[in-house]
Amino acid sequence: MKKIKEISSTQNWIPIEKILNNGMIKTKNKYLKILKITPINYNLKSDLEKQAILNSYKIFLKTCNFDIQILIQSSKENLEKNILKIKNNIQKKENKYLEKIAHDYIEYINNINFTKKSSSKNFYLIISKEISKEEYNESFEIIKNDLKEKYFKIKECLSRCGNSVFEINQKEEAIKIINSFFNTRKELNSKNKEEKNY
Repeated sequence: MKKIKEISSTQNWIPIEKILNNGMIKTKNKYLKILKITPINYNLKSDLEKQAILNSYKIFLKTCNFDIQILIQSSKENLEKNILKIKNNIQKKENKYLEKIAHDYIEYINNINFTKKSSSKNFYLIISKEISKEEYNESFEIIKNDLKEKYFKIKECLSRCGNSVFEINQKEEAIKIINSFFNTRKELNSKNKEEKNY
């Protein structure tokens, strides 16, 4: 008699047990919190500013003496809205010279998007509070406060570098971010379809 091959569910190998209403993620031996970082453009800074940023970053590394995971997510830009806005503005102006500049600009950004595949990037930090078997039933308030304290440390240090730091404090937001990392192929397929239609 043939054995029926069992199809494993994705949930079986993703270590997530539960996503709480406050955005925290519970795994078998730790609690996680996602922080979203809005970066600065380091290359546009003066030498003096660059030095100050590097010094602030050194303080960040020394102060935040706990585990941090850095996640960077790239997604291709959809420039259709921008192009449509430019086209609408051209029609209002009725100026042949501006029209030519606008058409050249549209061609230029389309070319960049096609050849270099312009993309936007999202930056995240993951902080965690590890729990042993003995601490498993530890007061949730203690765990929550530990992660909060780490968040405030990171926020304070990175804001000195010019970055903005936001905690993901809603369940739906956390699910959306996790999905975007696990469903990259689906995202790529939908983007490929958009490109073909374009």
